[in-house]
Amino acid sequence: MSLLKANSVQIGQSATATNNFTLSVPASPDGTIKLARGNSGATTADVFSVNASGSFIQSKQPAFSAYLGSNQSLSNATFTKIQLNTENFDTDSCYDNSTNYRFTPNVAGYYQVNFSARIFGQTSPTTYVWSIYKNGASVHELNINTNLSTYDARSISSVLYMNGSTDYLEFYCYIAASGTRTVEAGSAYTLASAILIKAT
Repeated sequence: MSLLKANSVQIGQSATATNNFTLSVPASPDGTIKLARGNSGATTADVFSVNASGSFIQSKQPAFSAYLGSNQSLSNATFTKIQLNTENFDTDSCYDNSTNYRFTPNVAGYYQVNFSARIFGQTSPTTYVWSIYKNGASVHELNINTNLSTYDARSISSVLYMNGSTDYLEFYCYIAASGTRTVEAGSAYTLASAILIKAT
């Protein structure tokens, strides 16, 4: 199917616009072509583009990286959400760094998720836990039983499916210890990140 001297062509004739697709090129063609869902000449939702070099460009690929801006105290033997309040980046404005400290991606698919934290226990820590929460429940965690008297720093990673609308991720730490219990701030110590690796 082709149209001479047209910037877009519609594929499909369904009465439901989202059942159709549009192929389009820029008004000043530069070798890029875009596939979108919807009717030609109407509002469309981008799916992907291919540039002049033949590289695939996914229209949306949510990704974020955020870290703890100042030390955070932990209650004893209690899972505590880590307030990752300083963003390195947030490509699609999906991470809330001021209220809920959660990542709610807007594209359904599989995400690579990473979390690391450096936890201090002043007096004889016995248990450390690093945990990735999805929708309010732990889905991946690292549990260390140790008698270190200073700190422990660990990282965990997982690949998780997110539905692109209501699913969200949060990051928690746990320590059982006497005295002061602290998560250390800084982009080198306590941070989380996620990126879409396969849309569905």
